[in-house]
Amino acid sequence: MTVFIHPLSDVQSHNIGENTKIWQFCVVLANAIIGKNCNICSHVFIENKTKIGSNVTVKCGVQIWDGIVIEDDVFIGPNVTFCNDKYPKSRNTDWQLAGILIKKGASIGANATLLPGITIGENAIVGAGSVVTKNVAANTTVIGNPAKPIK
Repeated sequence: MTVFIHPLSDVQSHNIGENTKIWQFCVVLANAIIGKNCNICSHVFIENKTKIGSNVTVKCGVQIWDGIVIEDDVFIGPNVTFCNDKYPKSRNTDWQLAGILIKKGASIGANATLLPGITIGENAIVGAGSVVTKNVAANTTVIGNPAKPIK
């Protein structure tokens, strides 16, 4: 099988792995990298300075901004929000990119918000609706606002 790109999407990147599916109303900018066997659901925006590994699912309504790196086997739930600017301000030309790293096998629940500059560890789980303000250790589940580990 080859790459499937829905005709109602705007996919400018040629860096997309085999068997990846990109559904309707997605925008993927030219320098984005997407691995093999990914499922990019409808209404997803992927910026230029991004890297998505293989076997990744990105559900509807997600924006993956510059500086976001998603490793293999990750699940990104619907409407997850990534932030890449610690001090956002309109027309700020001096802003500094603060990326986010999602390590292999992590799962991010629906409507979670991830603040800039954090790492989500391998096989970690972020509960739906959580606001992640700090790094999450590998094999840890966090929930709440601010997100804290559960026992």
